[in-house]
Amino acid sequence: MAEGRSVTCPALLISAPASGQGKTTVTAALARLHRNRGRRVRVFKTGPDFLDPMILAEASGYPVYQLDLWMGGEDHCRGLLFDAARAADLILIEGVMGLFDGDPSSADLAARFGIPVLAVIDAGAMAQTFGAVANGLAVYRSEVPFAGVLANRVAGPAHAAMLMESVPPGIRWFGALPRDEEFALPDRHLGLVQAEEVGDLDRRLDQAAAAIDETALAGLPEPVRFEPGTSEALPKVLKGTVIGVARDRAFSFLYPANLDLLRTMGAELRFFSPLNDKNLPCCDSLYLPGGYPELHLKKLSANEAMKAALRAHHAAAKPIVAECGGMLYLLESLSDVAGNAAPMVGLLPGSARMQERLTNLGLHRLRLSEGELRGHTFHHSRTEVALDPVAFSEAAQGHGRPEPVYRLDRLYASYMHLYFPSNPQAVAQLFRP
Repeated sequence: MAEGRSVTCPALLISAPASGQGKTTVTAALARLHRNRGRRVRVFKTGPDFLDPMILAEASGYPVYQLDLWMGGEDHCRGLLFDAARAADLILIEGVMGLFDGDPSSADLAARFGIPVLAVIDAGAMAQTFGAVANGLAVYRSEVPFAGVLANRVAGPAHAAMLMESVPPGIRWFGALPRDEEFALPDRHLGLVQAEEVGDLDRRLDQAAAAIDETALAGLPEPVRFEPGTSEALPKVLKGTVIGVARDRAFSFLYPANLDLLRTMGAELRFFSPLNDKNLPCCDSLYLPGGYPELHLKKLSANEAMKAALRAHHAAAKPIVAECGGMLYLLESLSDVAGNAAPMVGLLPGSARMQERLTNLGLHRLRLSEGELRGHTFHHSRTEVALDPVAFSEAAQGHGRPEPVYRLDRLYASYMHLYFPSNPQAVAQLFRP
């Protein structure tokens, strides 16, 4: 419903006291429930994430975009929400970490745009303390609109009744979800398993939707008013430029907003698979995003034709932008966590080895000659590269290890995942032939 230039649409932000409470499962279940009822559901993810959005996109049937007040800015987020509200019957936003974690936090996003928060609380090892946690989330910041609470991983009806009785008056109880492996989502070292790797994902999503249908969340939330963004149209500075984009199970960490931005600036995108293709598409520039190259060492190493094509592209002084897993692929060798090494493309002199533990995580900014870019870093590997970095990223919160940036002719490589809308003009310069 429109009034002036604003529009209204039912909306809900799904958050929790901490990570691992079941936010993704609940968000995906809600999306699938309403999609199965014939509604158009647009889902967003707060903060940087590639894996949760894959599940949420499968649940809703639409690409999932990031809402991050630091990476993209308030106006960028406002524009994404407004565009979704004009076409959708329901907007769902999955939060990041705990409700008040980070700066900016999920709570900041909810307060900025007036979106009510549903708190999902893992009650598996909890009784009356559930009410105290619910109350704390509800009153900690009065400017954050609070819809109510949902108990997750509940043992049975008696447990659910105990939890419900603990919730203070004035906080809405939306119900409880059982502890059920039938709709649990599998994970690995970087987070959830990629959607296309979960063979029975649709069954799991439908099972979760059926469980949500038994709660008070089965109806639509209250409508929220959304205003348009004010950003000016981008110039077609990449018109006529063809960009080859790696996309397969080894290289899948792609923000839809990044691809949209390249197209909006006039680029044509041609996708290819370093795992399966023998040749690059005819292109002026290449984008090698992150992913899981360490899970596909033998196949990537054995594809000599693709490795030769990448070396030829670089020898022709054509641009390459390689992020995280894309950078690891361009090294001379990559080893898994057990130390099993395989030769890679060999454009960057050096090697990397996967680690048992996370080696860096967080929002980062990067100052290049092209301009400042924002994004994040999240990896379990360590590299040794025989090149002097041309720059280092800076952790947004003042902690976290800086990430080196390597430049070799027209090759740009770093662990940092860039969020292209943070500086479209700088991105255009990285890809422009």
